[in-house]
This record gives sequence, C-alpha cells and structure tokens, in this order.
Amino acid sequence: MLQDNRKDLEGERQRKLLLGLVDKLSASQPDLYYRSTADIARQLIDMAQTGGGLSADDRALLARLTQRDIEIMLSMH
Repeated sequence: MLQDNRKDLEGERQRKLLLGLVDKLSASQPDLYYRSTADIARQLIDMAQTGGGLSADDRALLARLTQRDIEIMLSMH
C-alpha cells in the first residue's frame, strides 16, 4: 500500500514536470498545439536530457519514462 502511494506521488510529480516543460516549449513554439503527441514527447525527452532548467533529481525522475509513457501522460491532460 505504501509503495502504491509512492508510485502515485512519483507519477504526479512526473506529470507536473512534463507540463512545465510543455509550457516552456509552447512559449518558444506557438504552433506546438498542432504537432503530434509523438513529436512533442520526443522534444520533451530531449529537453529533459539536456537539462531544460531541471534539477538532477528531476531529470532522473523523467529519465525513467519512455516516449510512449510521455505520450500517454500528455493525452490524459
């Protein structure tokens, strides 16, 4: 039970980090809304790997996600 709660909190933190990165992307790329989810997920992975203003802990948390994981998280928003 405690492990399930930890995973939920981790997932929520990942989602918040991704949405923050999406905000940064949309500020620099006004046409982001019209791009495919797969393209956006690839860009988010690149941002997370190169820093994107994230701490090392945040980058490590996002590194656990696959492109497909990110696509699913984005589609649920």
